[in-house]
Amino acid sequence: MSMIRSAAVLLMLGAVPALAADPVLYEAEGDFADIAGAVEDAIINAGLVIDSTSHVGAMLNRTKADVGGEKDIYTQADVFSFCSAVVSRKVMERDPLNIQSCPYGIFVYELADAPGKITVGHRDYAAEDLPEVQELITGIVGNALD
Repeated sequence: MSMIRSAAVLLMLGAVPALAADPVLYEAEGDFADIAGAVEDAIINAGLVIDSTSHVGAMLNRTKADVGGEKDIYTQADVFSFCSAVVSRKVMERDPLNIQSCPYGIFVYELADAPGKITVGHRDYAAEDLPEVQELITGIVGNALD
């Protein structure tokens, strides 16, 4: 094996991805639409623009039979994706690889077997050494659930 190929193989072997940290979860009781709307409002009230809202629950329900799904997972589930120019610039100036954390996301779901119990969550950005992002996200969620 050539020296270059050997070095490439060693680099690839050393590039094992780190295990993701558990997400940060918050529980709320109530109506899914009200809580998801409160999260959406809190993002907007923080001066941020929602890039997209992924209706994951609707997609899974719509495609269940087509993909051989056997059970309902969520009654409803959405993911809000957004970014902050201020926070993103700060973390990406520190390390350009922090681009992988953008856009930020907050998910909201209601499990099919637990109606009325709403979970709001996000990645653990603090575990990714992004305390600025964690502070932004926890502030948004806190405002939504107050």
